[in-house]
Amino acid sequence: MSAIFKREFRAYFRTVTGWLYIAAGMALYGLYFYAINMSYGEPLMSSALGSALFLGMITVPILTMRTLAEEKRSRTDQLLFTSPVSVGRVVVAKYLACAAVHSLSMAAICVAPWIMRTFGDAPLAENYVAVLGFWLYGLCCIAIGIFASSLTESQLISAVLTFAFLFVGYMMNGITQLISSSGNFLTKILSAYDLLAPMDSFFSGSLSLTGILYYLSLAALFLFFATQALQKRRWDASVKTLKTGVFSSGLIVVGAVVAVVVNLFATALPASATAIDVTAGKIYSLTEQTTDFLAALDKDVTIYVISSEENEDTTVASTLRNYAEASKHITVDYRDPIVSPTFYQEYTDTQVTQGSLIVVCGDVSRIIDSADLYVTEFDYTTYTQSVTGYDAEGQITSALRYVTSGNIPKVYALTGHGETALSGGFSEAITKANFETAELSLLTADAVPDDARALIVNGPTSDLSKDDADKLVTWLETTGGNLIVTYDYTAPDDMPNLASVLAAAGLTAVPGMVIEGDANYYYQQPTYLLPEVVSNAYTTSLGQSYVFAPYARGITRAAEPPEGVTYYPMLTSTASSFSKKNIQQATTFDYEEGDEAGPFDIAVAAEITITDEALSQLVVLGSDLILTDDADSMVSGANAALFADVLSNFVDLSGDGTVVVPSKPYTVTALTVPTASGLVVGSLYIAIVPIALMVFGIMIWARRRRA
Repeated sequence: MSAIFKREFRAYFRTVTGWLYIAAGMALYGLYFYAINMSYGEPLMSSALGSALFLGMITVPILTMRTLAEEKRSRTDQLLFTSPVSVGRVVVAKYLACAAVHSLSMAAICVAPWIMRTFGDAPLAENYVAVLGFWLYGLCCIAIGIFASSLTESQLISAVLTFAFLFVGYMMNGITQLISSSGNFLTKILSAYDLLAPMDSFFSGSLSLTGILYYLSLAALFLFFATQALQKRRWDASVKTLKTGVFSSGLIVVGAVVAVVVNLFATALPASATAIDVTAGKIYSLTEQTTDFLAALDKDVTIYVISSEENEDTTVASTLRNYAEASKHITVDYRDPIVSPTFYQEYTDTQVTQGSLIVVCGDVSRIIDSADLYVTEFDYTTYTQSVTGYDAEGQITSALRYVTSGNIPKVYALTGHGETALSGGFSEAITKANFETAELSLLTADAVPDDARALIVNGPTSDLSKDDADKLVTWLETTGGNLIVTYDYTAPDDMPNLASVLAAAGLTAVPGMVIEGDANYYYQQPTYLLPEVVSNAYTTSLGQSYVFAPYARGITRAAEPPEGVTYYPMLTSTASSFSKKNIQQATTFDYEEGDEAGPFDIAVAAEITITDEALSQLVVLGSDLILTDDADSMVSGANAALFADVLSNFVDLSGDGTVVVPSKPYTVTALTVPTASGLVVGSLYIAIVPIALMVFGIMIWARRRRA
């Protein structure tokens, strides 16, 4: 067997075939690599590899057309039949020789992620999982090509048959859609030969064990078919023709059934056992917050998906499968809007879009619009909209909590002092946290309402009245309230009544605006702060992310906190920072006499212990602009994640059990590729190396011809 492998492998490089396969594959892939990764700075290889999948239909026939067809044409197959090596081993040896050539052609692709790393942060795990899928797809295509070669003695017919088989597998999804958009028994059978379907997982950052098994089992099945085709030819001139022919047909059926059963068994396994999430944002994994919530879930919930199962978004479908596997109380039910166009009317009078979810527990339901499952961002320079985040887990977990809870907490927004309304994304975060919202004027209320879980004082431009401040202090010190206070940079420095609220926890707002002296901690100008993130319960979701805090006021903590008060700094400036007074009249960002030296807290939480069972939380942000969509977009949702962590603490410490899961980043930072560097890399892939390989191959072939 090893002798056949060596002979076949050498034959590819003693002729032009092996060199042509490697050169053509590298050049054609290089076109997409240059256009997508080098020119546009795309840090993921999945787009380029996905565009290059059609190459298999072109290059694989070149590689496999002679493997068995040439043996038949030259009658050397009789020597193989009489050799001590079995027919199956002969087929496997020839396949391994083709696979080795294919693997060599992949070497240039394997270098690509490291090339991209020189121009930015290209995630290696996601890129190499995509490369693995592309390699497995090629191995499967080669097995199909060898089977086609076993059917004929003409290399041309073998190449045409290989192209036809691969084309059908490439187009199978479209073929099944033409037969039935909603799916039926026939389309399910045909989908077993959809060569591209498993690639979705590899290209989206999931190491799919079922995908690996699919390609390997399909390759093994077609090699088995090729072996049976040769076996039948071996006995055609024998008196055993009928007997062996029947036996061969029976084995083919058995082989196909085994392959189907193995793949069905793998598909039925839990997603946690068959897929490894390698995405940077862990898009396909449920967070610990969600798994803990599901472990405690004791009510039956049905999640209706307004889509056919065949047409559902694969990422959302994977998330829903994780939910169903994590809790026996969750059922996922697909409702095709074509088959049941009015189903949604049982829960709402508003038209529901394709792909939306309806989460139902008893008589309570919540609708999650398909548009809310992803976070999008509009680029006004190019007038295009792109997906920047994946929020399916956050939305679904929130909806599950809503429909299974009989106690929905309430958050109030203080009014009457020029406060700023929260931006849309932060208002949505409150809804996602399952808070009801309302406005509150303490001028007409005797106290903060008993049903207030939290109160937001967002950037007042004038001071509170003493009566208002006293009501807030009483609420914090006696009833276990949760208060968020933010500062507007245009507000006067002297607001004694608001200051008295902070003083209840030993906090003080520093007059002026924080100027950051360390260029590593600001963006463009020293007032656009990118403060240090302090890791604690209030910053759980941030990790290494930046928070954007423009025009911030510094906050200081008492050297000796009041009794029962514990501080949790969230964002801090550096020791190079200072607070500049009278910023409107300032002519320089340099430190001047009268400025107060840092460092400062830019965001801080103070927990006030009232009793063993009661706790108040006061969260102070030095800038109300932190809670705006514009600032949030500068740091890809990190500001919103900070706000969600604060809300999560408000309910977690109360024992309510509400879970707030922030959206997960869907994109990574684009590469910065200089034009000249991109051209050099593109030239190497598209022209220089492929041409050199072809010239070298032709020289070897010509030398052997002359010899």
